[in-house]
Amino acid sequence: MRGVFSVGVLDVFLEHAFHPFDLALGVSAGACNLASHLGGQRGRNYRAYFDLMTRRDFIDPLRGFRGGSIVDLDWLWDELAERDPLNVSGVVGGSTEFVVVATSAASGEPVYLRPAEHDMFDVLKGSCALPMLYRPTIVVRDEPLVDGGVADPIPVEEAYRRGARRIVVVRSRPAAFFKKPGFESRAMPFLFRKRAALVRAMQTSPAKYRRSVEFMLAPPPDCTIVQIAPPEPLATKRTSRDKDALGRDYALGRRLGLDAMNRWNDFIRT
Repeated sequence: MRGVFSVGVLDVFLEHAFHPFDLALGVSAGACNLASHLGGQRGRNYRAYFDLMTRRDFIDPLRGFRGGSIVDLDWLWDELAERDPLNVSGVVGGSTEFVVVATSAASGEPVYLRPAEHDMFDVLKGSCALPMLYRPTIVVRDEPLVDGGVADPIPVEEAYRRGARRIVVVRSRPAAFFKKPGFESRAMPFLFRKRAALVRAMQTSPAKYRRSVEFMLAPPPDCTIVQIAPPEPLATKRTSRDKDALGRDYALGRRLGLDAMNRWNDFIRT
């Protein structure tokens, strides 16, 4: 749900026709937000967060105790397909290369996928399938996938490896935030004892996060990074359904999105 911050950023980008990007990499909710953005569908992400994702049909902690998923991605995907379909052909056929980051449940390694029209929704769902919140494993191109944030939470180094030298990074955490081992890391060995590689990936995720942040704070000499991050922790938490908190964080994303466009243009002029 913290992805509502990037919804504000991307809505401002669309409103100002700000799109100087050849490559777009998205992780988890960020990948879904990017898909709507690349499809030119301003407002689709907003409607998803405020009209659908705040419902108990989507987030229900009690459902986890009954053997289901706390976060029901299947319900959300079906509702969006009926109410607000994604412009898949616009995403796939656009001028920007779209790469979705997921994690292989078999190897624990990051998987970088360019979605096609026939598997767009499975790729996006796989990138969002956080093991603690969504029980099924999504299989795409014979690869079992879970949330991309496990193996590559901030794929800025991957963007650099692919040739990007002017990079905008949208985060839902403050710029100086470093991920620390938490309940997930401690619970993984018990909950996923048959998936040793995935357990290792979850346990090393904080270190990967730190490496990405350090890369952004001290990028290579030939690389410029504009980071869009909230100055303080967002009011919205991972499974929040509070529309007031969502509204504040959406508005913050809009303000910082405008600021980022100005910073980007300053870099281009120098």
